[in-house]
Amino acid sequence: MTSTEKSALIKRALRFAVTGLFVTALHALVAVLFINFVTPLPPLANGVAFVVATGVSYLINTTWSFSARLHGRTLLRFMLVSAGGFLLAMFVAWAAQIAGLSYLLGIAAVALTIPAFTFVLHNFWTYR
Repeated sequence: MTSTEKSALIKRALRFAVTGLFVTALHALVAVLFINFVTPLPPLANGVAFVVATGVSYLINTTWSFSARLHGRTLLRFMLVSAGGFLLAMFVAWAAQIAGLSYLLGIAAVALTIPAFTFVLHNFWTYR
């Protein structure tokens, strides 16, 4: 990997991280607003918040993090990676529980694995 390629990879990773922090905050905000102003049902609120955050994540990651064009192909791949990340998050949390770890360690394991998993797949598959 050349220094230019390495620099571009680091730039994409940093932008991806910033986007992740933003959409996580957006997810929380949408869920709280939904619970307080629409209906006090946390599962529904989080479902709505997930859809909103995933849509915004696609838009920002496509146009800013990976400097790509919005396209049906990238949208489909983005959604498949998101679904894979969702399943992996559930598996990691389940594995932590089976191992007898605190749920907080399970959350930490999810927070450490899912962003890396999704970045690698987006970088080398979604946007290639």
